[in-house]
Amino acid sequence: MAATPISSTGGVAVPAAGETFRFALGSLTTLFFMWGFITCLNDILIPHLKAVFSLNYTQAMLIQFCFFGAYFLVSVPAGVLVKRLGYQKGIVVGLLTAALGCGLFYPAAVSATYSVFLGALFVLASGITVLQVAANPYVTALGPVDTASSRLTLTQAFNSLGTTIAPAFGSVLILSVAVGASAEAEADAVKLPYLLLCGMLIVLAAVFALLKLPHIHDQEDEVAATGQSALSHRHLVLGAVGIFVYVGGEVAIGSFLVNFLGESHVAAMAEADAAHYIAFYWGGAMVGRFIGAAVMQKVDAGKVLGFNATMAALLVLVAMNSSGAIAMWAILAVGLFNSIMFPTIFSLALKGLGRATAQGSGILCLAIVGGAVVPLMQGLLADAVGLSASYVLPVICYLYIVFYGLKGSVPREEAAK
Repeated sequence: MAATPISSTGGVAVPAAGETFRFALGSLTTLFFMWGFITCLNDILIPHLKAVFSLNYTQAMLIQFCFFGAYFLVSVPAGVLVKRLGYQKGIVVGLLTAALGCGLFYPAAVSATYSVFLGALFVLASGITVLQVAANPYVTALGPVDTASSRLTLTQAFNSLGTTIAPAFGSVLILSVAVGASAEAEADAVKLPYLLLCGMLIVLAAVFALLKLPHIHDQEDEVAATGQSALSHRHLVLGAVGIFVYVGGEVAIGSFLVNFLGESHVAAMAEADAAHYIAFYWGGAMVGRFIGAAVMQKVDAGKVLGFNATMAALLVLVAMNSSGAIAMWAILAVGLFNSIMFPTIFSLALKGLGRATAQGSGILCLAIVGGAVVPLMQGLLADAVGLSASYVLPVICYLYIVFYGLKGSVPREEAAK
């Protein structure tokens, strides 16, 4: 089916008379759900492969390094691809690439080789990167600029629904199957779940190839014509740092959750049991995004971001310096306050960029590489000073986000008034 053409001003779609974008936004929520689900499965893979291959924390964090490293390496080519093909065809390519990555888990399991698993994750993440580059700016463009934060937060809530369900799925099909098995059998435990995901992604690709979605004109071509660069906007550059530290902090906390809950002074849980509690961390993010989408219709998005980051930092400090149920629930509650951070930083950073919006989106997607760097740094810290003490790194990340929400997100022209 042909896409419905929609003109745009400054990269923001202007609907034809009587037309709404509800169908398009509803369709896009399935993408946010799927990549949330797949990304969160890494939190199950980390303790699983750590046990299978007898890895230390630093080696185990190579999972996140390869996954989120793809954002850094693939974002620019993905931006070129999406510019050439359009948002809808870009989404189809992203889904098929992600399906290929899921399919590669089968030979990885057969070979029982850690490096092959890492290669499969890189291909999978490359597909997710294309989806991110296409879908995030598409959502911000499908409606008024003033409600972009609220709109992206709402669609991100479905991303969190995926991350909430994934731990239970992974616990049943991966961690529980592996109990008492040989290394080869433990590696085989990933075959079924990732083959199922491969099939689902192929079906989604077919559906999106046939959907009739609005087509947005202009975007990046006019950036070159005007000579305007997104990097000339201070709040975009600071926002890219914000995305880097936010994704890094959130991923680092989630990556170590199973191991943290297994600590003797916290809950001493077995991996399969601890995996179920990851749902509280990501479920809190889902609930918070639905709440945040409503709150930010009335309250300044920057202030909401600053408040949430402050609360997240305090909760991590409590988890680091306590034990038992207090430490466990404090670290899990961080998810509630993480909720609005990514979509809010993303939309605040793109505010006022006009025709440089698509270029700015590519820069922000590059910054998602924080999910590769920060967990690896925390892994090094955990090996050196212990797991609890290593959580000081996410605290530093959240303190920067406080600054960005309250001050750094204000465009230079607004700050001068």
